[in-house]
Amino acid sequence: MDADDEPLVAWAERRDRRRESDRQITGRRRAEPLDPAAQGRAAHLAPNAPRLLFELDEDSGEWMPAGVANNAAEAAAFIHGW
Repeated sequence: MDADDEPLVAWAERRDRRRESDRQITGRRRAEPLDPAAQGRAAHLAPNAPRLLFELDEDSGEWMPAGVANNAAEAAAFIHGW
């Protein structure tokens, strides 16, 4: 089937699957801003906002709090193990 002939419903389902897979977090560590104004924003837009650090518990598959970073640089060091 030509891409131009693909039904809109099929295209939308394919797009939603791709978006969902793009949202999956990879790795075993992550950080979330504590400042509500900085949540959901790129780190460079709020570099001085403190972050809550998380590590993935392999047994349960849950994200567990691991500490607090004072800013984006400290969070990056935690995530990358620097």
